[in-house]
Amino acid sequence: MEDKFKDRLKELRQDKHIGQKALAKILNISHGAISFWENGQREPTMSSLIALADYFDVSIDYLVGRKND
Repeated sequence: MEDKFKDRLKELRQDKHIGQKALAKILNISHGAISFWENGQREPTMSSLIALADYFDVSIDYLVGRKND
């Protein structure tokens, strides 16, 4: 999950023109969490994955690299 997730998260965030700090504020998490995820140093919790999928309007399967659409 790690490699695809970190790449997809960064791509989705950049496509939406939102910085790490702004996304962290929207999701009510720390800026460091976003940074750790995008650097592959940590993985998100299930509740964070759901929040990300909802925010970016994608499936969790897409976020973690199980599907490409």
